[in-house]
Amino acid sequence: MPAAKPAKITYDCSKCPGYCCSYPRIEVKDRDLARLAKHFGLSVAEAEKRFTRRYRDADSDERILRHHKDEIYGSICRFFDTDARRCTVYAARPAVCRQYPNGSKCGYYDFLRFERKHQDDPDFIPSA
Repeated sequence: MPAAKPAKITYDCSKCPGYCCSYPRIEVKDRDLARLAKHFGLSVAEAEKRFTRRYRDADSDERILRHHKDEIYGSICRFFDTDARRCTVYAARPAVCRQYPNGSKCGYYDFLRFERKHQDDPDFIPSA
């Protein structure tokens, strides 16, 4: 039996203003932290201190990426360039970012493409 073909990707991250990067909790596992530390030439401890914070509630205790202000989403990943609307650490990004959107489709991209078509504006970004 021939190997299954990978699903065709139906989204284009370069045409999105970084919606997934605005998620309030972008988890950073130990391997992700080591990758970021290496990328910046820092110790793991220094990378953890500079780039992450702890998020704790009744159900979880996670190390997450810090954020900075963003005029579109209010807050966005600290590694997101808000002018170019791109990740500045793409090669070193965390696993959760590498896996997003976990399939061949991105719901936000589909929504954005629909809105841009119906607004007749290729740069339209829905506001919150």
